[in-house]
Amino acid sequence: MLIKRPGTVRPSEITPKDVYVQRREFMKAAGATALTAAAALHARGARAEGRFAAVRKSAYSTDEKAATLKEITTYNNYYEFGTDKESPAEYAKRLKTSPWTLAVEGDVRRPKTYGVEDLLRFPLEERIYRLRCVEGWSLVIPWVGFELKHIIEQVQPTRKAKFVEFTTAYQPDTMPGVRLRILDWPYVEGLRLDEAMHPLTILAVGLYGDVLPNQNGAPVRLVVPWKYGFKSGKSIVRIRLTDSQPNNGHFVRWQYRCIATLIPTRPSARKTINWGKAGESGGLANCAIRKPDTRAFARLVLIHSSVVRFA
Repeated sequence: MLIKRPGTVRPSEITPKDVYVQRREFMKAAGATALTAAAALHARGARAEGRFAAVRKSAYSTDEKAATLKEITTYNNYYEFGTDKESPAEYAKRLKTSPWTLAVEGDVRRPKTYGVEDLLRFPLEERIYRLRCVEGWSLVIPWVGFELKHIIEQVQPTRKAKFVEFTTAYQPDTMPGVRLRILDWPYVEGLRLDEAMHPLTILAVGLYGDVLPNQNGAPVRLVVPWKYGFKSGKSIVRIRLTDSQPNNGHFVRWQYRCIATLIPTRPSARKTINWGKAGESGGLANCAIRKPDTRAFARLVLIHSSVVRFA
């Protein structure tokens, strides 16, 4: 590098003092802005603005504080990738999510197969729900998705259709947990047709404004906020409308009835572990919900969850 002596520097090459000071102030301000943004991002525990950052916020959301992204993505039940809470975050990276199709068939007039991009054409919105597990823990999660009823309406159920069956992915080459005989593989769950058509029932394609992480059920999963988490199947590959109740044999053997509906007035003997929220209790419903009033039901399940305690 050529270093000029003081006597060889021309006046035209010297930066004026006022310009030099302005540059220093600009760099200091830019650095402060970057640090402020980074601090805000760290405080939220969320990623930078993602693919779904601009989706509208739904009124069908709880006003509870959401768990951090780290909590949501590192404390998971996804037995296909291990039975402890940490294994899914480690092993679900192997899950093959592309290409992906979701077949909707059974007692319908217009069966259809959707690609992921087809699903993203449905009206997406953010729904903040509390996900509750039968183990006694819960997390408030800001999902991105759309109402399942939009797909069901497209395929036009026949009069025979009474239930909706959901089949999840089965990939023995990427899922170490399927070698264990802890569940029937592939995992199958179900809802009554009226429950599937309820506006609170969604298919989620993202969370925290970005695409679903693999360990949370990428690329598409079911979310039913008034039922225990085992009803909300992850990584769904098939939806089948049928006239008979789907067999979720594993949880039936554990004496959890297929309906799996939360009852806010029934105490539970299970210890409750909540992220930043203690003292909740609840139980399983042995009876069905009889076509509840949508607004009243949403208010019960979501808005008053700080008063009406669930497990």
